[in-house]
Amino acid sequence: MARACELCGKGPQIGNQVTIRGKKKYLGGVGTKVTGITKRQFKPNLQRVKVAGEGGNAAHLRVCVQCIRSGAVVKKVRTAPFQLPVKAAKPQAAGKKK
Repeated sequence: MARACELCGKGPQIGNQVTIRGKKKYLGGVGTKVTGITKRQFKPNLQRVKVAGEGGNAAHLRVCVQCIRSGAVVKKVRTAPFQLPVKAAKPQAAGKKK
């Protein structure tokens, strides 16, 4: 299973991890220095979502959060959980007073 969004195709990207040391000048230091640059991978924030399909069918998709927030995905509607019926208050007898 690829680490890519099944809707927009967003996948991992290559970048640099920059390691720095020192105190910044505006905080009273002599400045920061770059002590190392190594390759790293930026991975998309993928979530497994149950999506509503045609005819009430549902399918699981690996979708990035940006697609979920933008409304490109319509999540399957969950039914409400079972709840016990609420008991009505008993009417008091006419002769009794509290």
